[in-house]
Amino acid sequence: MSPIDELVPILKKLKLSGVLQSLELRVRQTVEDDVHPAEFLMRLLHDEVERRNEKLLEQRIRKAAFQPNKTLENFDFLFNPKVPKAKLIDLATCSFIGRKENVLLLGQTGVGKSHLAQALGHRACLVGHDVLYLPAHQMLASLRAARADGSFDRKLARLASADLLIIDDLGLHPLRHEESTDLYELIRLRYESGAMIITSNRDVEEWPPLFNDTLLAGAAMDRLLHHAHVVAIEGDSYRNPPKKRRAQQAA
Repeated sequence: MSPIDELVPILKKLKLSGVLQSLELRVRQTVEDDVHPAEFLMRLLHDEVERRNEKLLEQRIRKAAFQPNKTLENFDFLFNPKVPKAKLIDLATCSFIGRKENVLLLGQTGVGKSHLAQALGHRACLVGHDVLYLPAHQMLASLRAARADGSFDRKLARLASADLLIIDDLGLHPLRHEESTDLYELIRLRYESGAMIITSNRDVEEWPPLFNDTLLAGAAMDRLLHHAHVVAIEGDSYRNPPKKRRAQQAA
């Protein structure tokens, strides 16, 4: 049995079995380059730290439930020069998350709001934040179902605890039954305790009627807008550009 074989149970017991992925390479490198033992150990442990960080990143991105390929690198800023690129790049530093601020991405259907929201969420995952992405109707439906099965408090707490909550397409469907109350409660819980990104094809002035209650709407909007970056996006639809633009793309 080789020394490496003897190391396997020890590394497993110490929960360092990932070290085995680069152990032989680092041993060979140490011999060939005459590396100091302390340098060998540092490189080996650095490999393990990198491996664990990558695993945590994969877990954060998977838990966030983004759609595929929704990153800033995959966003075509050239398609629409009206997109405020400088502002979005600034938001991509994710400093707004540490300040517990909100980002409202507003514009007509198809201008890239959902893509940009998820791209900012992806950046947040890269810097270590816990992120949740949900279409508004899906989130509200899940809260409605949670009321029925007794898990409402637990579900609401999960939505309230993420470092960044992304709610996509708010206002696309009318709020029904207790959904306006649930949305207010979520906004209240996250106020100055967690950042949100909300996308909508409605202007901010059109949001209060969604709540079907003037007092509830006022309380919700006051909290939502207190620390908010409102980003209005104009331009053509990415999914259905005008005939002239389609002709240019085909040329």
